[in-house]
Amino acid sequence: MSNLKLGVEVVSAHNLIPKDGKDLSSAFVEIHFDNQKFRTTVKEKDLDPVWNETFYINIPDPNRLPKLTLEALVFNNNKTGRSKSSLGKVCIAGSSFVPYSDAVVLHYPLEKVGVFSRARGELGLKVFITDDPSLSTSNPFSMDFPSHSNNTEPFSNGKKGSRHTFHHLPNRKHEQQQAHSPFVDSRMGQMLSEPHDPKLVRVYSGSSSQPVEHMLKETSPILGGGQVVGGRVLRRDRRATTYDLVEPMEFLFVRVVKARDLHSKDFTGSLDPYVEVRVGNYKGITKHFEKTESPEWHTVFAFPKERMQSSVLNVVVKDKDMVKDDFVGIVHFDLHEIPTRVPPDSPLAPEWYSLENKKGKKNKGELMLAVWIGTQADEAFPDAWHTDEASLIDVSSPSTHIRSKVYHSPRLWYVRVNVIEAQDLVTDEKTRLPDVYVKAQIGSQILKTRPVRSQTMNAQWNEDLMFVAAEPFEEHLILSVEDRVASNKDESLGQAIIPLNEVQKRADNRLVQAGWYTLQKSDVEEPKKVKFATRIHLRISLDGGYHVFDESTHYSSDLRPTIKQLWKPSIGILELGILNAHGLQLMKTRDGRGTTDTYCVAKYGHKWIRTRTIVDSVNPKYNEQYTWEVYDPATVLTVGVFDNGQLGEDGKRDMKIGKVRIRISTLEANRIYTHSYPLLVLHPSGVKKMGELHLAIRFSCTSTVDMMCIYSRPLLPKMHYVKPLSMAQQEMLRHQAVNVVAARLSRAEPPLRKEVVEYMSDANSHLWSMRRSKANFFRLMSVFNGLFSAAKWFGDVCIWKNPVTTGLVHILFTLLVCFPELILPTGFLYMFLVGLWNYRYRAQYPPHMNTRISFADSAQPDELDEEFDTFPTSRSPDLVRVRYDRLRSVAGRIQTAVGDVATQGERVQALLSWRDPRATVIFIVFCLAAAIVLYVTPFQLFAIMAGFFVMRHPMFRHKLPPAPLNFFRRLPAKTDSML
Repeated sequence: MSNLKLGVEVVSAHNLIPKDGKDLSSAFVEIHFDNQKFRTTVKEKDLDPVWNETFYINIPDPNRLPKLTLEALVFNNNKTGRSKSSLGKVCIAGSSFVPYSDAVVLHYPLEKVGVFSRARGELGLKVFITDDPSLSTSNPFSMDFPSHSNNTEPFSNGKKGSRHTFHHLPNRKHEQQQAHSPFVDSRMGQMLSEPHDPKLVRVYSGSSSQPVEHMLKETSPILGGGQVVGGRVLRRDRRATTYDLVEPMEFLFVRVVKARDLHSKDFTGSLDPYVEVRVGNYKGITKHFEKTESPEWHTVFAFPKERMQSSVLNVVVKDKDMVKDDFVGIVHFDLHEIPTRVPPDSPLAPEWYSLENKKGKKNKGELMLAVWIGTQADEAFPDAWHTDEASLIDVSSPSTHIRSKVYHSPRLWYVRVNVIEAQDLVTDEKTRLPDVYVKAQIGSQILKTRPVRSQTMNAQWNEDLMFVAAEPFEEHLILSVEDRVASNKDESLGQAIIPLNEVQKRADNRLVQAGWYTLQKSDVEEPKKVKFATRIHLRISLDGGYHVFDESTHYSSDLRPTIKQLWKPSIGILELGILNAHGLQLMKTRDGRGTTDTYCVAKYGHKWIRTRTIVDSVNPKYNEQYTWEVYDPATVLTVGVFDNGQLGEDGKRDMKIGKVRIRISTLEANRIYTHSYPLLVLHPSGVKKMGELHLAIRFSCTSTVDMMCIYSRPLLPKMHYVKPLSMAQQEMLRHQAVNVVAARLSRAEPPLRKEVVEYMSDANSHLWSMRRSKANFFRLMSVFNGLFSAAKWFGDVCIWKNPVTTGLVHILFTLLVCFPELILPTGFLYMFLVGLWNYRYRAQYPPHMNTRISFADSAQPDELDEEFDTFPTSRSPDLVRVRYDRLRSVAGRIQTAVGDVATQGERVQALLSWRDPRATVIFIVFCLAAAIVLYVTPFQLFAIMAGFFVMRHPMFRHKLPPAPLNFFRRLPAKTDSML
């Protein structure tokens, strides 16, 4: 007999139909499988019941498993106790059963049991296959009425003690942890409740099948505003909080302000004092001062509640010494007596505390402190030193690299330099005509005009050169006229330096006044001795009517122009709660062991945020919340996770762990999205999951009417359409903009490094990739799948594959031809019905990375190595030659396809161009005859005859191509003229 069992875990149901006349139901679930029946207990008067009961069903014949079906029927227990009414059912095919290691809790929508029954809500099930011999088969239920149970234990299962039991209860308290925590008292119970692990609700696979570990997971965490279930918040208390999208975290804050009247142990000489704050095994140390009795530190330390193992706080003042630090004094605090502060309460005022010696007697000297219990909403939280950070970083270090900060991108401008002409060119060789061009430079950006051979010592170009500049303008515009003396030698005829602060700004395409600028030779000390001065005619402007792209156009987070006067009012607020990450990979080695020091970066619009660095944790908890103003729903929020490479050793790069993109237009207004996103990164060895990032997102719309009106407005500012930039120009300017933003943000403290800015902005998305080319090709094919399917269906109609369908199409076609005024209404009505039908299949989650769509899971190693190659290449010539030949092969097929399309178009042109005189004569004679026939024949008759001819029965068809197609294929194209 087979030892294989089917495990069915009935977790919970949500939003059931009320059946008892009091808007409630007493629900239970029946499991039907292979002529076996199992029942759960009855949950009285609950539309969102939770069972968490597991049943193990024997599978006698594993070979029949794909043909079997599991049915889970939800019933309401009627008052009589011996009857039941249906609430819906779920059917799961046996071919979809997976092993326990791959099984997850899925919430299935309830379906109707019969034609006249009703169904609403969802049923959460976890279905898996196991061959564990220690698990015994559950007893089938054979009674005719449901069993009652007064047992309210949430872990009541079909088999108690099973290691496959569902162990997540969002409302379950951790009594043991609370009992040993010094923070637990009546005041803290009123302020916050115990944080909980998030409950997994659903797993979304996306539009294409992916491995389970790459799927998006919806969670139901308990946040500051309450537990989130299905995008709604179930309030726990009425206390309002601005941090309602993150889990509340409790901290002991100790602000060390200053000291006075400090003396050494022998009361002789000055001190080098510093303060050590200790709670159990955790401590924080301030910087030390040399030779002073009244130092000032102004340092805040934060100790997390979850790591507290003591009920006493000790603040010790010590004297820095080369051999052994001397004890100066100590202040004790009982954690049970420390006050609680909840914003928006004002900051706690620091107090003077007398220092005690080791025997508990008062010493001469005082220390000013402020001690309180708060959360991450406290104003001191961003600048506080956390215990795990202080163990690695010196407090006195000016560059911390670990604090949470908010950055703002500099305002970017397009600088348009219209080089008109130059006069009175002076060269060293009077017998040679100068071959001149203009070189313009702003910072590291260098552009050149075309070279012009001057006949009269004057040159004209009339070319536009575009640059990117950031406010405040630190670089100048440097223009120089260069003479090409030889193929590899240029000689400067003079240069002009123009400060960008003096350049005129414009918001439209009006012409700014042109000016003449005198060129000065850099090697001439006294310009007045030069007899003839070369002049250059320029028109320079700062174009603020454009949006300067500093990120990929597909993932742009801001579409506003540079000039603020053109900005429209915001339409809503985007709130992001970065909760935690789990299952992260070890990124580096410290002290002989693997470790990870991670932080998150989020970018939207001009605002960048960086969370604090969580040191040495593969499951970091951030719980930081940020907000942005939204001006356009067609924008994308990007959140990235990085490993901090600046801890311990400078110069290392911050390694990317993964990122998440969320398009604002895919979010419903005022709904909280709590999902765990897989962090997928493409490595030379293939796609790799680096962990998961848990986020909470809410988009709040201020005006629905204004947001709807935005859909009718242009996506980009007006200047992009009045005076558009070419695609090549946009890509070049975007590359320069990314470099400018990276240079500015890297100067902040802590710096946002260049590799972080480039990864968040997709700076290298324009480079060639065989994998990306395949992905885009199949994306294009999927777009036309509907047309291909319609063409295939119409082909089946024409060959009478289904005579009934073909007959109905003939009738519909005849009606539309006889009443042409019904064509457009019928088409729009059809699209309306299709839209309503697809509503039930709408996406219930924000978009996330899909390895199948990206072709990341099927890319070849050589293709990945080519994608990660530097530009220009750093590979060996032989390998480059192989890849070049492959690229030629791919480009050859593309070239052939483009040529075929061009050939068909040229054949259409050849109908009347007399390239083939005989073919043209045939066609114009046919056109004349067709005009006469159509003139005397009613259009409806002609259309019906043409349609019936196209859909004629196969017995009236020939296997050879029709005459019109043969005629078209014989027409000439311009391929004969190509070399």
